Amino acid sequence: MQAVKAGTRPPWVGFAAALWVGIAAGNSYCFPLYSHSLKSVLGFSQQQLTVLGVANDFGENTGILPGVACNYFPPWVVLLVGVVSSFFGYGVIWLAITQTVRDLPYWVLWVALMLAANSSAWLGTAVIVTNLRNFPLSRGTVAGLLKGYIALSAAVFTEVSIMLFNGSASAVLLVFTLGIPVICLVLMYYVRPCTPALEPDPSENAHFMFTQVTSLALAVFLLTTTILKNSLNLDQMVSYMFIAIMVVFLLSPLAIPIKMTLFPARKMGFRPVDSSESLNSKTNPLLTHSSSSTTLASSNEDEDVSYVNMLLAVGEGAIKSKKRRPRRGEDFSFSEAIVKVDFWLLWTAYFLGIGSGVTVLNNLAQIAGSLGFKDTSTLMSLFSFCNFLGRLGGGAVSEYFVR
Repeated sequence: MQAVKAGTRPPWVGFAAALWVGIAAGNSYCFPLYSHSLKSVLGFSQQQLTVLGVANDFGENTGILPGVACNYFPPWVVLLVGVVSSFFGYGVIWLAITQTVRDLPYWVLWVALMLAANSSAWLGTAVIVTNLRNFPLSRGTVAGLLKGYIALSAAVFTEVSIMLFNGSASAVLLVFTLGIPVICLVLMYYVRPCTPALEPDPSENAHFMFTQVTSLALAVFLLTTTILKNSLNLDQMVSYMFIAIMVVFLLSPLAIPIKMTLFPARKMGFRPVDSSESLNSKTNPLLTHSSSSTTLASSNEDEDVSYVNMLLAVGEGAIKSKKRRPRRGEDFSFSEAIVKVDFWLLWTAYFLGIGSGVTVLNNLAQIAGSLGFKDTSTLMSLFSFCNFLGRLGGGAVSEYFVR
């Protein structure tokens, strides 16, 4: 396992890096940005496109292996698997759409899309698991922010697509093929286990509040600029300016470790004792030998002997010891979780809730076409915005009730 990084700043540096990786991990939500090209360039029918959408969903939600890997390997290994999946998966799709390689079998594209979308599971699981361990007292908030950024990634990539590439599907796929691996390779060193804070810290809540506010501002900015781009004929310099502002928003979580470096928190020192007499008055009673202490010592010895005898009896099998199972709010192993009703209630709610949204997402390009929209960028950004609000709000609300 990777060595644990000590200090109060590394968890926040890692959290800022994890938010960028979360943006990369949301690539599977961008299927509508290039699905229309799969249909027009490759001549697929709507049914074939729907089956490709199933491959995208299957790859995105196959997270069992990444979850198991997080318990045995350091985060950079899990991220590296996601990088490889993204490079080869989206690379094959890019080759097909640009007609660099012609007449690829349909099943090859299906496997490639599943592999590409599976990178989302590896990248997202690595950053979520690592940061939940780094911030054990704010798990709901951390999960909500990271999942929110993963959902917001569709709006980020939509912004990049329409501002820089005029909605080119091949350019977006090239960004997925090369851009995502570069981002993750640069940041994987910072996504690492750190020494967690085991006591409540008011500054931690303030830092998370700052991140939530800036992320909400980013979401509103992305939705607004996407609508403006599709409604007005904006100059190219204005588009570049919008991209620069977006990058500033994405870099804003780094303000937390920078602030901790420039303005370190003062550590409370020990209060000095007024005089030697007060020190003696506090320590002498502890050193006084009395009959009551003798009686207490003898009773403790009897308890120790009986406790040792009980342990010996347990070891010999005379007494059966029953291991206490974890309760709500405590850590569960996988075998302990799958026998709990709560686990299957959460699984059912997730299965039913996510399924309807994914169905709409996969067919968003066709929905936009039927409504007369020339492109899907506005609907895509709106879908991403609402998805982000639900995830961010879910994390904040759950954290409130847990506390």
